[in-house]
Amino acid sequence: MTETQDLVRLSAIELRDQIASGALSPVEVLEAFIARIDALNPAINAITQTCYARARDEARVAEKAVRDGVTLGPLHGLPFAVKDLQNTAGVRTTFGSPLFKDFVPAEDSVMVARLRAAGAIMVGKTNTPEFGSGANTRNPVWGATGNPFDPMRTCGGSSGGSAAALAADMLPICTGSDTGGSLRIPASFCGIVGFRPSPGMVPAESRPLGWTPISVQGPMARSVDDARLMFASQIGHDPGDPLSYPQPEGGLPAREPIDLSRLRVAWSTDLTTGIVDPPIASAFAEKIAAMRGLFKSCDEVDLDFGEAERCFDVIRATSYVSRYRDDYEVDPSRLGPNVRANYELGAAMTLADFGWAHTEQTRIFRRFQNLYRQYDVLLTPSVAVSPFPWKTLYLDQIAGRKLNTYYHWLAMSWYITLTTNPALSLPVGLDASGLPFGLQIVGGFRRDGQVLDISAAMEDAFAGNPLLARPQPDIDKLRTPVPELKSIVTDPPSTE
Repeated sequence: MTETQDLVRLSAIELRDQIASGALSPVEVLEAFIARIDALNPAINAITQTCYARARDEARVAEKAVRDGVTLGPLHGLPFAVKDLQNTAGVRTTFGSPLFKDFVPAEDSVMVARLRAAGAIMVGKTNTPEFGSGANTRNPVWGATGNPFDPMRTCGGSSGGSAAALAADMLPICTGSDTGGSLRIPASFCGIVGFRPSPGMVPAESRPLGWTPISVQGPMARSVDDARLMFASQIGHDPGDPLSYPQPEGGLPAREPIDLSRLRVAWSTDLTTGIVDPPIASAFAEKIAAMRGLFKSCDEVDLDFGEAERCFDVIRATSYVSRYRDDYEVDPSRLGPNVRANYELGAAMTLADFGWAHTEQTRIFRRFQNLYRQYDVLLTPSVAVSPFPWKTLYLDQIAGRKLNTYYHWLAMSWYITLTTNPALSLPVGLDASGLPFGLQIVGGFRRDGQVLDISAAMEDAFAGNPLLARPQPDIDKLRTPVPELKSIVTDPPSTE
């Protein structure tokens, strides 16, 4: 039998292959990850609600399917967890809000259902800010999630629980979602892979504004190839999402080899945001210097993002008005401070603001696409700062500059959100604080497969370089609980 410590460090692809060959049992794999969760979660509080009993039943069924020679799904027997913004049949979905602390959905979301249909086994939910609002994963239902590299620092958000669980090898794959960077920011802070795909690739049938491409769902994993494996089971048309569209026959193409020596790379330290912390800018410059010799060209570029800040303010606030107006009008105190701030910002806007913002986003989109006439990919830091203490709800200044909103410090990611181009955060070593550094890799319009191909090739090339390889947390330091985070792992209430 593979030792638990070694088993949980196997990639999702290795686990799937060994399950398919019979070398590992889905039951054995599940129990190894449950043991890991139980041992480490009290130190970081990444996993909230669990459904171990149901998962064990499904693992036994998956084990029998292998013995019986049944055709196996691409994720057969792989444990996974779901961000607590996504509905899960029979398992509590709280959205991090006291309003939903006992809500148990009757059905899975489309994306969760697809992962389970592909053979993945859900073990629980991962923590998120209230209604996913903000990039510091803490809420009044479950408490805070700590960073596996330092539990007293933030893991980012809003897919912070998923990122932290992956970094600690508590699961091989997890779900996430992204509006202003919620896949990429926690991936950067925790040293894992988070991929924001093109809108419509992964159906999101619950968006109240179905025609607005600002929010997407995507995969999170410990490597690019693992993220690709998961992504292939998430994509495809669903009639509940008007932006979704059918995928080519055969689904997501297999990984294509990329010759990095032929790659034309553009890079930007701050995307014209002007708010990158100097130590992050220095770390980025050092990493660009270390990798630029791998590419055909590697050029700093000037970009024009117009009035991106005002544009994003309006578009983001519009979705908050559509979703939270009724709750706010009943009692504003029912909503957390981030949600209230977003609603109030949107409620003060006009139809003229809305029309201008969508026109400006179109202008930004069209200018940005011109970059890809000369370059294959754009590189930036994923986040403008190093992980800060989780007790700080958000940053109000960077390097002495006062920020405009509680989410202004996230501009490196939401500038890219406005373009709708696919973007992946790849872990590339540590920053000056000894914490993970994420490289944002932005591809051409709807070139999701190419972004994954390029990112995987870069990951392979960086693997032997301590400055650029994926960092690992000190697991031994996570064996001591951190009660301040309010760790809660419990099966009930559910309909099991």
